[in-house]
Amino acid sequence: MPDFITLTGATENNLKDVTLRIPKGRLTVFTGVSGSGKSSIVFDTIAVESQRQLNETFTWFIRNRLPKYERPHAEALEDLSPAIVVDQRPIGGHSRSTVGTMTDVHPVIRVLFSREGTPSAGPATAYSFNDPSGMCPECDGLGRTVRPDWDRILDPELSLADGAVRFPPFAAGTWQGQAYTNTTELDPHRPVARFTDTEREFLMRGRPGSKVTVNGTGGTWTTDYEGLADRFERLYLKRDLSAMSQKTRDLVQEFLAEGTCPVCEGARLNAAALATRIGGLGIADCTRMQISDLISALRGIGGPIASAAVTALERIASIGLGYLSLDRETSTLSGGEGQRLKTVRHLGSSLTGMTYIFDEPSVGLHPRDVGRLGDLLLRLRDKGNTVLVVEHDRDVIALADHVVDMGPRAGADGGRVVFEGTPAELAESGTLTGRCLGRRTAVKEDVRRASGGLWVKGADRHNLREVTVEFPAGVLTVVTGVAGSGKSTLVREFTAAHSDTVVVDQSAIGISARSTPATYLGIMDTVRKIFARETGTEPGLFSFNSTGACGTCEGRGLICTDLAFMDPVTTTCQDCEGRRFKDEVLRLTVDGNSIADVLEMTAEQSLEFFEDPGVRRRLRALRDVGLTYLALGQPLSTLSGGERQRIKLATRLHRKGAVYVLDEPTTGLHMSDVDGLLALLDRLVDAGNTVVVVEHHLDVVAHADWIVDLGPDGGRDGGEVIFEGTPRKLLAAPGSVTAAYLRRATA
Repeated sequence: MPDFITLTGATENNLKDVTLRIPKGRLTVFTGVSGSGKSSIVFDTIAVESQRQLNETFTWFIRNRLPKYERPHAEALEDLSPAIVVDQRPIGGHSRSTVGTMTDVHPVIRVLFSREGTPSAGPATAYSFNDPSGMCPECDGLGRTVRPDWDRILDPELSLADGAVRFPPFAAGTWQGQAYTNTTELDPHRPVARFTDTEREFLMRGRPGSKVTVNGTGGTWTTDYEGLADRFERLYLKRDLSAMSQKTRDLVQEFLAEGTCPVCEGARLNAAALATRIGGLGIADCTRMQISDLISALRGIGGPIASAAVTALERIASIGLGYLSLDRETSTLSGGEGQRLKTVRHLGSSLTGMTYIFDEPSVGLHPRDVGRLGDLLLRLRDKGNTVLVVEHDRDVIALADHVVDMGPRAGADGGRVVFEGTPAELAESGTLTGRCLGRRTAVKEDVRRASGGLWVKGADRHNLREVTVEFPAGVLTVVTGVAGSGKSTLVREFTAAHSDTVVVDQSAIGISARSTPATYLGIMDTVRKIFARETGTEPGLFSFNSTGACGTCEGRGLICTDLAFMDPVTTTCQDCEGRRFKDEVLRLTVDGNSIADVLEMTAEQSLEFFEDPGVRRRLRALRDVGLTYLALGQPLSTLSGGERQRIKLATRLHRKGAVYVLDEPTTGLHMSDVDGLLALLDRLVDAGNTVVVVEHHLDVVAHADWIVDLGPDGGRDGGEVIFEGTPRKLLAAPGSVTAAYLRRATA
């Protein structure tokens, strides 16, 4: 068998003709600054080609139903093995997706209760909250009910004409609101509180055959009367809110009341399923338990089905997630928890000779949990697999059998292999990564003084235990603690208590081939107006999504040929040569530069070109987050995870006097980039802002003015504030896992 995966002449994205031999059966870590080309090698080249060739082994019938991959830009890729990719994409999931359903443990529990429970409710589907035979009829298996909040929607002290309906789309004067002010069945000038029961019933539910006349832009027409309650439920409760605009979703949420289902009490199942018992335990009791407790309970039950469930649960507990419960919705998991749950699915596989590819698996992990992650990676390797990891964490790099360091910098200044060897050799190599590995963490001594306090009082959501915390104003506060200790929950409570907070979370930014740094920052409208003013034309000419777009590629700059029985092939548009605009548009210039020339400028170059203060302010924000090398017109789909995180941060900066909450801002950042992030946080605080950061990175913890450490462990063993104070005092704090790792990092 070949001993290496051989990559020859790779030019994907910013790669500069990279040739590489990656040892098989080993753990190889790819390092380098964000945007240096790590993901271009591992994901866009090796993973894509492996999956593309694997798909070619299937019949055309199956291939037409699989994702299609374009052949990567490389001269040759040899001796590949099938690749399994665990990327950074959030696991998300809707309200019916739980830890139990995601890990396939819940189906085993359902089979257990259908076979051994008494009285039996029927087959395994009778215990599924996603099946009509098992779900609670009141909440349809969601465990909670969402109803219109009529105390907010309707003010009974007012008349319909005076604004009794407070929901804006149905308010008096709107075309929908006319249904209630124009009907002859109701007096629009009498307070709603004085309506008779019959009149109120008509207002809410209407009556068959009732008509009403309304006025609109198209004239006057008569239509069926629809009750206020019926209309609200039809438009907003019986439709998928996620398909509506964010503005509409936010508006509707203000007028909804959500609570635990009164029938199933949040268990999601019907009475028959909930009545079944095994050893005194119901299925809801099992799914609500911490996984560590459920393992013990199932061992007491015994039998092959319970044993299968125990085996699966032990894999989850082995990577430090024993504090979770099976009924936990996946949408509430942190990025690190989701990453590990995606990984645990592969631990029970008996496949060998595979290539496992991980994108920064340490994201969201406390230093203690990184050790558990390392054990997992080594177990996959020791089963005879090749493990490729894109990573910045020192402890993960130290585990590697082989390291490939990319650089020397990012973007056009990256794309080269600057080092190959062992972690020890990397530390002596003199590359940017090697120099960072040799640094020790320095604890901040001169901390800022608070200018006030922002409180969270009596927080008891999830595992928090009546937590009351004062977050000092005007300083940099870091909230830390092991996974599951309650950090994210506490900060969400803080955000809810202070509604003017600017939140930068881990949610993915919306990307497409047409979205660019210029459009995401919101400067393109101004840029188009500048060109229109200087050239005496229309702004739409300077948009590749409008009249100025090249007619051949429709403003994409690329032609994608995607036939049913071929791999897609993307080529540069020959008419516009990839510049996206018509020739007549490209001939229009400002100071000798066409609109395409401007979009090819880096953020640093464009700062010298533009004089508009609004454009310059936004471009300076890109510089503040270390993205000066990005071209204004570069598709966001080509950015790495770290770059996307920072460009999102750039759009939220420079709101003087604001309270900022940042959720793990070091995600995707190289060790050298963390220095730039700390400088940015300092500038935010020095400008009069309050900054609260949820973070595990010890360099950030050591740089804080104030630390709130939660613990002492995760799940029911967490939820308490075990330390509040400065980094120097944290070093001496007893019982803090964070303190122990900070002492090691500063030694």
